[in-house]
Amino acid sequence: MPQIPVTWDGLDSHGNPLTWDSPEFVWDGFIITPTRKKMPQLRVLLGFTNAPDHALEETAGAVIEGLYDNPNFPDPPTPPITKVQLQAGLASFTAAIAAQAQGGPAATAHKNNMRAALIALLRKLAGYVQENCDNDLAKLLSSGFEAVSTNRAQSPLEAPTITDIINGNSGQLIVSVTPVKNAKTYEGRYALAPAGAMQGPWQSAGLFTNSRAMVVDELTPGQNYVFQFRAVGGSTGYSDWSDPVGHMSM
Repeated sequence: MPQIPVTWDGLDSHGNPLTWDSPEFVWDGFIITPTRKKMPQLRVLLGFTNAPDHALEETAGAVIEGLYDNPNFPDPPTPPITKVQLQAGLASFTAAIAAQAQGGPAATAHKNNMRAALIALLRKLAGYVQENCDNDLAKLLSSGFEAVSTNRAQSPLEAPTITDIINGNSGQLIVSVTPVKNAKTYEGRYALAPAGAMQGPWQSAGLFTNSRAMVVDELTPGQNYVFQFRAVGGSTGYSDWSDPVGHMSM
């Protein structure tokens, strides 16, 4: 830590300036000042690049709503992607997802191209937000993006709570849970739960990086399912499973 020499401008009993060798004051010490701990640099979470299609749509929508006309990000500097451009990229991707359900390999390839194009737009905006958020977490989050956690401490994970289940495409349900601090991913499971009958065995729904939109596919339309999710990470590896929540697949 840096040392600051101590100076003295007082007077002795005879009115003479005190010096380091004055009888009344003899000390050659230093004041040690603590070194300020450098604030960690905030970074935008790029998990949307590997997120399921509907989670990517949700991220783009959040940025459209949060970033533009946001007083935390005044012009200049101007965002590298306009709101109209991002809206167009999201609309093209959404249309390609719908077309994929009715098409073949060509429709899938087109959807993947539109996905890559939307990710490229979001990456540019993520860089803009990271550079202009003034290392302020509230400002970063107000943009619609999420932040990389700066907390490296390992601790037991809290169990997530299922907040919403909505229908996606036919045979597809989209689950949202509360985000869990220090969670790296979220693991889901589901079971067939017919009305008035015994619940079926649990089946894996896979791992997800985005807690806001976890897509479970290949469900039987018209059947009711029950879901549970848990957080993965922390010092214990896994949290407890969430309380089960049921929903019908359409």
